[in-house]
Amino acid sequence: MFLVLTVAAGIYALGALMGAPKAQRWVLIGVLIVAVIGVLFVFPEEHALRAAFGGTPAPYLLLLGFAGLVALYRFALSALRSKAVGEEAAREVPKTGSFGPEELERYARHIVLREIGGPGQKKLKNAKVLVIGAGGLGAPALQYLAAAGVGMIGVIDDDVVENANLQRQVIHRDQDIGTPKVFSAQNAMLAQNPYVMVRPYHRRLGEDIARELFSEYDLVLDGTDNFETRYLANRTAAALGKPLISGALSQWEGQLSVFDPANGTPCYQCIFPEAPADGLAPPCSEAGVVGPLPGVIGAMMAQEAIKLITGAGSVLRSEMLIYDGLYGETRKMTLKPRENCPVCG
Repeated sequence: MFLVLTVAAGIYALGALMGAPKAQRWVLIGVLIVAVIGVLFVFPEEHALRAAFGGTPAPYLLLLGFAGLVALYRFALSALRSKAVGEEAAREVPKTGSFGPEELERYARHIVLREIGGPGQKKLKNAKVLVIGAGGLGAPALQYLAAAGVGMIGVIDDDVVENANLQRQVIHRDQDIGTPKVFSAQNAMLAQNPYVMVRPYHRRLGEDIARELFSEYDLVLDGTDNFETRYLANRTAAALGKPLISGALSQWEGQLSVFDPANGTPCYQCIFPEAPADGLAPPCSEAGVVGPLPGVIGAMMAQEAIKLITGAGSVLRSEMLIYDGLYGETRKMTLKPRENCPVCG
């Protein structure tokens, strides 16, 4: 067998020197091995040529079988790679402002809306929206922003998915428990719509990054559950002239408003000058919250964002919408700027 392997190596080396393609060199080596196997099967046992080739075809058959398996594996791998490349090319995200056939079909229900249409959908594709929090309010807001085709969606949250979240935070799954919420949300959003870009920030929003982060986006959605972050988001958005869509929940009731001092509206701190005393506004973990309520308010937040981006309808500037899920009632309050507000007064 050593003789045959030496000849095979010589064929491969000579072919390389002559510039022959690899496929041709392997074919010649295959022909050599098949010929040797033929000799071992045809020639009598006492023949000198058969003895020179080792006397038995078994090693060559094993070698040929192994080579066949390798070739089959390489063929299958190549086929899978070609399929993957083809699918990737088919789903490649077109340049900003343009739509491929699949995107046009995906957003058809938006495009036929007179208030949105093709121009409005382009605005959504070119928009950059930051969502603070990937919890109860952030989960539905993120899902609907991604489904709507908002081109760039940022999400910042330092928390991980817990079992107690799954009663209402529908973007996360049981298998995501222990995973940072921003990555769980990113996976769900891209699985739903591969034509959007998602930037996850697994950290808490702080003074050190707020201004730089907000400056990269057109508008901000605040879905947080603590007043410290809400006041920080409000100060930063007001300073940069960014609209801030703010939602809040408690038990069966939710509220929603768009704070945009750059366009003459009050800011969040105009309405809530200071945080309530301890115990007056307990978190959901203490007070409880009905599961669908965050979905209702979070979806409304996404809708306000879509209207802001496309210019459709009238957004909740200088108004607060309050939804009572227990009795199925909604009401609006008119909001006015406060002259001595330390943020926008």
